[in-house]
Amino acid sequence: MINDLISEMVDAGVHYGHQTKKWNPRMKPFLMKDKGGIYIINLEKTVQQLDKASDFLADLVGKGKKVLFVGCKRQAQDAIREAAEATGQHYVNHRWLGGMLTNSTTVRKSVERLKYLENLEKQPEFKSMSKKELAALGREREKLLRNLRGVRNLDKKPDAVVIVDSARETIAVAEARRLNIPIVAIVDTNADPALIDYPIPGNDDAIRSIRIILQNLVDGMVASRKN
Repeated sequence: MINDLISEMVDAGVHYGHQTKKWNPRMKPFLMKDKGGIYIINLEKTVQQLDKASDFLADLVGKGKKVLFVGCKRQAQDAIREAAEATGQHYVNHRWLGGMLTNSTTVRKSVERLKYLENLEKQPEFKSMSKKELAALGREREKLLRNLRGVRNLDKKPDAVVIVDSARETIAVAEARRLNIPIVAIVDTNADPALIDYPIPGNDDAIRSIRIILQNLVDGMVASRKN
């Protein structure tokens, strides 16, 4: 089973890291060698870390806890949304708004604003608005929906966050750490695994690599919900 998973990971390019000049020395325990100026990730370590992260998340979900999936880079957007929807959890996949975890009051105000705009036609002032005003409010609604769609029903801080590309999502990492929220994250060779509670070494740029790691986390979470 482990060998089959490693073979799948090789096919998906999970083992390909960044150029050696961009590496973080704290990733050394998870690396094998450099090949043509690119670090190769030890996939046996990846599987070990993935198992730990999967067990942790499955246990949380089995207890009815909430998880927030985060990944705003283009390659991760669809996979993040699909993973959250498959597990009945929350997600941010377009833009991390500063204070999304540490300033929930502001976020809830934005959600209320979104609800107002979604029901604008039912508001008494609707009929008196010009086409220009309505067009501007429509653009505002779409922007809010894009940023808040996956967290509009998140009424308290999550019990864990799952992040694709911890080196990119630095604000999300910082806010989770400030609130002592456990972090599961795909960490590429340029990331600092010391900032992450459950680091999963792997390529966080390739769509197939992101998907195979997230799918393994999702499988464990879905199985836990059924038990």
